[in-house]
Amino acid sequence: MSGPEHKKDIDPVTGVETMGHEWDGIKELNNPAPRWWLWVFYVCCIFSFGYWIVYPAWPTLNGNTAGIWGWTSYNKLVNEQAEIKTIQAAHTAKLEKAGFAQIQNDPDLYAFAVEGGRAAFRDNCATCHGSGAAGNIGYPNLNDDDWLWGGSIEAIEQTILYGIRSGHANARDSQMPAFGKDGVLESADVDAVTDYVLTLSGAEHKATYEKGATVFAENCAACHGDEGKGGRDFGAPNLTDKIWLYGGDRAQVYQTVFSAHAGVMPTWEARLDRNTIRELAVYVHSLGGGEPSESVTAPAPVE
Repeated sequence: MSGPEHKKDIDPVTGVETMGHEWDGIKELNNPAPRWWLWVFYVCCIFSFGYWIVYPAWPTLNGNTAGIWGWTSYNKLVNEQAEIKTIQAAHTAKLEKAGFAQIQNDPDLYAFAVEGGRAAFRDNCATCHGSGAAGNIGYPNLNDDDWLWGGSIEAIEQTILYGIRSGHANARDSQMPAFGKDGVLESADVDAVTDYVLTLSGAEHKATYEKGATVFAENCAACHGDEGKGGRDFGAPNLTDKIWLYGGDRAQVYQTVFSAHAGVMPTWEARLDRNTIRELAVYVHSLGGGEPSESVTAPAPVE
């Protein structure tokens, strides 16, 4: 004899059968899953099964299944690197044959040289000049337009190639006398010319102005010029602006006059290949302070 027939519990509001249980007067409706959701679920299951077959997936005692396509992330990386090297080789070959004028007038080649120079700068130059090339005391800021030896790409390349006071036969080489330390000037003369030099960039005139002007004319003008605007033949800085390699307060300027400085930039000729040096020259020139080169107008700096 069969038991009593199961009676469906129908929700009176929605007309949907409930699951038959209740919590604090709340019943769960037995609604079916939406059809779109079921289709998505089925497609995902099929896709997952295919993925497990095609790609590496199942763990094994020796690693995992290789998949019927034999795909690996390592092979993908190798292929992508090979593609990049092919592109680089093409640009490098073009760069080797191009002059600076051609590089500046070819947007793709120019961008390639700038990016190559940026990478080389981080690896070789940022230690002294800073990651943003803003320099520091004794290390020039390469973002401004104040150049001791010239700011054209050719001049920058020569500086990178041979250095400054590096000992290379073709290095840029000059030396400011240590006027006080070597006894060239008396202490009072060093004081006077220090105060005079500061007036060239806007400092207030002092009582020693005339004496300082005389000392400057007799000892400093040969390199810095009669007006103190510098001379690139000697790497003599412009004293009329407010850009100072070793600091611009009175104590620092006095120390420069008294003891002088002899900073050294190494030659990179034997450390970097010629293409990398040329890329560095293009990159430094692009930083914002580069000067015209062979009447060529450079494209806007690459961000």
